[in-house]
Amino acid sequence: MAYKDYYDVLGVSRSASDADIKTAYRKMAKQFHPDKNAGDAASGEKFKEIGEAYAVLSDPEKRKVYDQFGHTGQVPPGYGSGGGFQGGDFGGFDASQFSDFFQGLFGGTGGRRPGAGGAGFPGGAQVNLEDLLGGVGGTQGRRFVQNVEGELQVTLAEAFSGSDEVINVDGKRLSLRVPPGTRDGARLRLAGQGPGGGDILLTIRVLEDGRFDLDGDDLTTNAEVPAPVAALGGDITVQTLNGKGKLSVPPGSSGGQRMRLRGQGWPKKDGGRGDLYVRLNITLPKTLTDEEKELYRKLRELRKEGSGA
Repeated sequence: MAYKDYYDVLGVSRSASDADIKTAYRKMAKQFHPDKNAGDAASGEKFKEIGEAYAVLSDPEKRKVYDQFGHTGQVPPGYGSGGGFQGGDFGGFDASQFSDFFQGLFGGTGGRRPGAGGAGFPGGAQVNLEDLLGGVGGTQGRRFVQNVEGELQVTLAEAFSGSDEVINVDGKRLSLRVPPGTRDGARLRLAGQGPGGGDILLTIRVLEDGRFDLDGDDLTTNAEVPAPVAALGGDITVQTLNGKGKLSVPPGSSGGQRMRLRGQGWPKKDGGRGDLYVRLNITLPKTLTDEEKELYRKLRELRKEGSGA
């Protein structure tokens, strides 16, 4: 019956503290847990070996017995209460699945219970991976709790008005609401909707919009202004993110000039809205009627006369 060095199994020294042993166990158990290594027999055996070492070293009395009699492989008769090691609590592990070395050292535990076959490990240790990750609770869970992170793309208009979205995570369709006024880089959390009850963390990515530029709380857009309106002044219709607005263009406006529509920008946290800046683009008709051509000729002559040319 070969001696098993439980300290070596967990990669700790013989003077390791309880905290060191627990930390080492959690790290290794997460690595070799059957939920993460389905069908890997070697990982299953390693997981069982880790559980065996932890069941002994995590209990002060069992650790003392192991340190004192481990090299002999057997507890002397008469030790404790009548031969063998008395006490059948092995931290939720199924001791009947442990090695012959373990059975020889800790025999007489008051009977061996059959394995419960949890976590995809037939007859294996009853260890909840949620506990390994630092959670609390019993040993009944068999879920690998995992947080899922991803990105969700929305248009600028959807981010402005809010939108209802459907995503597919781990084969499950989930509905979510992107709130109005969401900005690029915002994070949404779907608590408990991830694999094993973990969270889904989504980073919102707002797609660029060819009509609008967003800068802080303000939007900028372009608007075409017919040359006569730019010269004489007048009202034009401007597209906003939530409809249309009216902009009064003053006489003598020039191309590239910016004008402001107050309160037509991005929603603010305090409930207000930023402004919409409109960049004027002076346009000329591509085709002219004979009458329009004549008027432009007259205008040209008047401009020449006015300049003294």
